[in-house]
Amino acid sequence: MESAVERRAARRFSMMLPMKVRFTAESGILEKQGETRDVSFRGLYFVMEAIVEAGSPIEFVLTLPQQITLAGDVHIRCYARVLRVEEQKGRRGIAARIERYEFLPASV
Repeated sequence: MESAVERRAARRFSMMLPMKVRFTAESGILEKQGETRDVSFRGLYFVMEAIVEAGSPIEFVLTLPQQITLAGDVHIRCYARVLRVEEQKGRRGIAARIERYEFLPASV
Protein backbone atom coordinates (compact mmCIF):
# COMPACT_ATOMS: atom_id res chain seq x y z
CA MET A 1 0.00 0.00 0.00
CA GLU A 2 1.37 3.39 -0.97
CA SER A 3 1.44 6.16 1.59
CA ALA A 4 0.02 9.58 0.71
CA VAL A 5 2.45 12.48 0.56
CA GLU A 6 1.53 15.47 2.70
CA ARG A 7 1.79 18.58 0.50
CA ARG A 8 0.72 21.21 3.02
CA ALA A 9 3.48 23.61 3.95
CA ALA A 10 1.49 25.37 6.69
CA ARG A 11 -0.31 24.04 9.74
CA ARG A 12 -4.05 23.97 9.27
CA PHE A 13 -6.73 24.42 11.88
CA SER A 14 -10.19 22.86 11.84
CA MET A 15 -12.52 25.83 12.29
CA MET A 16 -16.13 26.30 11.34
CA LEU A 17 -16.36 30.04 10.77
CA PRO A 18 -18.97 31.93 8.75
CA MET A 19 -17.64 33.80 5.74
CA LYS A 20 -18.85 35.99 2.88
CA VAL A 21 -17.44 34.93 -0.51
CA ARG A 22 -17.42 37.24 -3.54
CA PHE A 23 -16.76 35.87 -7.02
CA THR A 24 -17.60 36.46 -10.66
CA ALA A 25 -20.32 34.37 -12.30
CA GLU A 26 -22.11 34.57 -15.66
CA SER A 27 -24.69 36.91 -14.10
CA GLY A 28 -22.03 39.26 -12.69
CA ILE A 29 -20.36 39.56 -9.31
CA LEU A 30 -22.06 37.45 -6.64
CA GLU A 31 -21.68 37.35 -2.87
CA LYS A 32 -22.65 34.15 -1.04
CA GLN A 33 -22.43 32.89 2.52
CA GLY A 34 -20.05 30.04 3.22
CA GLU A 35 -18.47 28.24 6.16
CA THR A 36 -14.85 27.25 6.66
CA ARG A 37 -13.78 23.73 7.56
CA ASP A 38 -9.98 24.07 7.62
CA VAL A 39 -7.92 27.26 7.65
CA SER A 40 -4.20 28.03 7.44
CA PHE A 41 -2.34 31.22 6.59
CA ARG A 42 -1.79 29.90 3.04
CA GLY A 43 -5.24 28.56 2.24
CA LEU A 44 -8.55 27.15 3.36
CA TYR A 45 -11.27 24.65 2.65
CA PHE A 46 -14.86 25.86 2.87
CA VAL A 47 -18.37 24.95 1.78
CA MET A 48 -21.04 27.09 0.10
CA GLU A 49 -24.11 26.74 -2.10
CA ALA A 50 -22.78 28.27 -5.31
CA ILE A 51 -20.96 27.19 -8.44
CA VAL A 52 -17.40 28.42 -8.77
CA GLU A 53 -14.76 26.99 -11.10
CA ALA A 54 -11.24 25.79 -10.26
CA GLY A 55 -8.76 28.53 -11.17
CA SER A 56 -11.25 31.33 -10.43
CA PRO A 57 -10.25 34.29 -8.26
CA ILE A 58 -12.37 34.81 -5.14
CA GLU A 59 -12.49 37.35 -2.35
CA PHE A 60 -13.79 36.59 1.12
CA VAL A 61 -14.03 38.07 4.59
CA LEU A 62 -13.36 35.90 7.63
CA THR A 63 -14.17 36.97 11.16
CA LEU A 64 -11.94 35.42 13.79
CA PRO A 65 -13.93 35.54 17.05
CA GLN A 66 -12.48 36.80 20.30
CA GLN A 67 -12.29 33.21 21.59
CA ILE A 68 -9.52 32.68 19.02
CA THR A 69 -7.83 36.11 19.11
CA LEU A 70 -8.17 36.60 22.90
CA ALA A 71 -8.92 40.27 22.15
CA GLY A 72 -11.84 41.40 19.98
CA ASP A 73 -13.24 40.03 16.76
CA VAL A 74 -10.73 40.34 13.89
CA HIS A 75 -11.98 40.76 10.31
CA ILE A 76 -9.67 39.67 7.50
CA ARG A 77 -10.31 40.23 3.79
CA CYS A 78 -8.55 37.60 1.69
CA TYR A 79 -7.92 37.36 -2.03
CA ALA A 80 -7.52 33.76 -3.18
CA ARG A 81 -7.62 31.38 -6.13
CA VAL A 82 -9.80 28.25 -6.22
CA LEU A 83 -7.71 25.08 -6.41
CA ARG A 84 -10.45 22.44 -6.51
CA VAL A 85 -14.20 22.04 -6.12
CA GLU A 86 -16.00 18.96 -4.75
CA GLU A 87 -19.73 18.20 -4.71
CA GLN A 88 -21.08 17.70 -1.16
CA LYS A 89 -24.84 17.02 -0.84
CA GLY A 90 -26.04 20.06 -2.79
CA ARG A 91 -23.21 22.25 -1.53
CA ARG A 92 -19.69 22.60 -2.88
CA GLY A 93 -16.50 21.95 -0.95
CA ILE A 94 -13.88 24.41 -2.17
CA ALA A 95 -10.13 24.46 -1.57
CA ALA A 96 -8.48 27.82 -2.20
CA ARG A 97 -4.96 29.26 -1.94
CA ILE A 98 -4.73 32.68 -0.27
CA GLU A 99 -2.69 35.08 -2.41
CA ARG A 100 -2.95 38.15 -0.17
CA TYR A 101 -4.95 39.47 2.77
CA GLU A 102 -5.65 42.63 4.76
CA PHE A 103 -7.02 43.30 8.22
CA LEU A 104 -10.24 45.33 8.30
CA PRO A 105 -11.62 47.71 10.90
CA ALA A 106 -13.90 46.05 13.46
CA SER A 107 -17.02 47.79 12.04
CA VAL A 108 -17.12 45.63 8.83
